[in-house]
Order: sequence, then C-alpha cells, then structure tokens
Amino acid sequence: MAQLAAATLCLLVLAGCHKAVPPAPPPLNVDTVEAVVQTVPIFGEWVATLDGMVDAQIQPQVSGYVISQDYKEGSEVHKGQVLFEIDPRSWQATEDQASGSLAQAKAQYKLATVNVNRDTPLVEALAYAQSSLDTEIGTQEADKASVESAEATLESARLNVEFTKVRSLIDGVAGQAEIQVGNLVSTTSQLVEVSQLNPIKVYFFISEQEYMSLSARARAAGKSDLLSTGDKLPLKLTLADNLVFSSIGHVISVDRALSTQTGSIRLAASFANPHNLLRPSQFGKVSAQTDVMKNAILVPEQAVNELQGAYQVVVVGADDIAHIRPVTLGPSVGTNTVILSGIKGGDQIVTEGVDKIKEGMKVMPHRVASSTPPQGQKTEGN
Repeated sequence: MAQLAAATLCLLVLAGCHKAVPPAPPPLNVDTVEAVVQTVPIFGEWVATLDGMVDAQIQPQVSGYVISQDYKEGSEVHKGQVLFEIDPRSWQATEDQASGSLAQAKAQYKLATVNVNRDTPLVEALAYAQSSLDTEIGTQEADKASVESAEATLESARLNVEFTKVRSLIDGVAGQAEIQVGNLVSTTSQLVEVSQLNPIKVYFFISEQEYMSLSARARAAGKSDLLSTGDKLPLKLTLADNLVFSSIGHVISVDRALSTQTGSIRLAASFANPHNLLRPSQFGKVSAQTDVMKNAILVPEQAVNELQGAYQVVVVGADDIAHIRPVTLGPSVGTNTVILSGIKGGDQIVTEGVDKIKEGMKVMPHRVASSTPPQGQKTEGN
C-alpha cells in the first residue's frame, strides 16, 4: 500500500514538472500624439438671446370699436403707417361740437371788443361811466380766454379723430394682431407689437473675469472701454443650427452693475440683419476672442480621462512604458484642450483606450499626426 502511494506521488510530481506556462499577453496597441506647444487665441462663448433694437407696443389713444386692420401680420411697416382704424363717428361728433363752441366764443369776443372800442372814446369825453367800461373790458378779456379754451378743446377733438387711425411709431416688422376687427378697445389695450429688426439686438452675460479680460483687450486696441471698440472686438453669432451668422457684431451697451446672484454682467451687441432672418426671442451663442495664450500645451480632448472630478492623461515613455499623469486643464481650443500642468511639450500622449491602461503597463505605441487649430480659429472657452 505504501509503495502504491509513493508511486502515485511520483507521477503527480512528474506531471507538475511538465505543466505548460501560459505566455505573457502582447503589449496593448495604442495611438499616441505629441503634445504640441503653440500660441493660440482663446475665445469665450456665451448663450445669447435676441431682441428687437426697438420694440414698440402699439396701443390706441382713444377708445372705440375696431373697424379695420390695415396691415398684413408679419410684414414690414413704416413709421406713420396706419395699422388699425377705430370707429371715428363719436369722436367726429365731439369735434363738430367743439367747432361750434369755438364759433360761439369768437362771436361773443367780437361783440365784447366792439363794445370796448365804442365806449372808450365816450369815457374820455366824460360821456360814459368808467365803471361800465371797466366791466366791458373784463367781459372782453373773459371772452378772449373762452376763445382760447375753445380752440384748445377743438384741437384736442381733432387729435382724437386723428387717433382713430392707429399708426406705427417706428419702421419695423409688425407681429400678429392681439385683437380682432369688431373688438371694443381702450387706451390700455395692446393691439400689436412692432419690432425694429435691422439691426437686431443680442443680449448675453459674461463673467467678471471675462469682462475684465475684454476690457483689457479694448484698452490694448487704444479704446477707452468696450462701448467704443467697434470692429476692434468683433463678435460672432452662432445660430441654433450651428451655422455662424454672416454679419459681425459689436458691443453697444454694458449693464450698470454685475448681478449679485451670478457674478456676471449683461452686455448687448448689435448685428446687421438686412433680410430680417433673425427674430426676437431666438437663441444663439456669441463668441469673441478674450485672450492669447503663449506656449500653450495642447492635447486632443479624447486623450483626457476624468476620474472622480480629477483629470489625467497617459504618457508613453521612450521604453514604451505607460505612465498615468494627473493634469490641470485650461480652456478648450477647437478639438484640443490646453494642459496647464502635468505634462510638457513633446510628450507622447495616448489618445484611445486611456481608461484601459494601468500604471507601468507595456504598450505598443503607434504615432499619429497631431491636430492643432490654425491661428485665429474660433474656439470655445472653458
């Protein structure tokens, strides 16, 4: 029995000695690019809301029933053009009554003047009482005042008749009517809104740091502030379809103060809008160059891995060993990201499969060409 156990043990030992050792896995194939050093323009990009340069709320100045709408909704209208007509009959009657009252007042004033002119020589000849003449002069002055009051009343009545034709206050595009023909309107009724769309106004908020940076660029261009930069600080507008609008804008107003809730300040820009393509309440993005970063280290965005709020890249050394480096990110520049610290120019950075690589792993790098933005390309702020 002991001999059988010894034989079995010997066979097990011999089998273990001949067991095959699995081969080591081949190095992981990775694409790498060189971290490039370049001077790049930095652009800020902000959400923008469009509004008319002037938005006129058209309200009637007299009450009455609307008898006609004299414009096509959504069409261009001109200052002074009649948009609506209110029934003028009651206002015309008031004007006629005021005209009659003026004629009566003039007649009374004329009679009073005749009396004063007739009796003045008699008083000088002591043939008429001075007190009676004084009364006639007082009556004349009162009648003159009545004439002036009646003239003002008539002018007011004429204006009210004119106001039954509701006119546009500006050149612009008239929106949809908020009332219908036959509605009874008053001076508080809103009939339509007319907006001046060329140029159009664009509102956007920027941070305090961005405001200071843009102001510094304005001063560097020889301007006193943002309002006087003109074409020295060109603004681009990107629409909802991601197309850049053809016109270049410029800042036309800066709000009085920063918002205490957000720490940002509102700016308004003006963009030429010759075909009225842009309309109020549209959204877009305004961008402008805020800075120039010299000796910026650029890597592709996909090379950066985020882990629990921290960022890292994988650097491949000359021995093809991968090293994970924590980095500090700067602004985005096109499809690249500026690295503020953690790597240096010329490092070989892994662009794909960063999350699969462990520290000290052997890899097989395949170098690909770097993709760097040309000078002046529009980029997005961080």
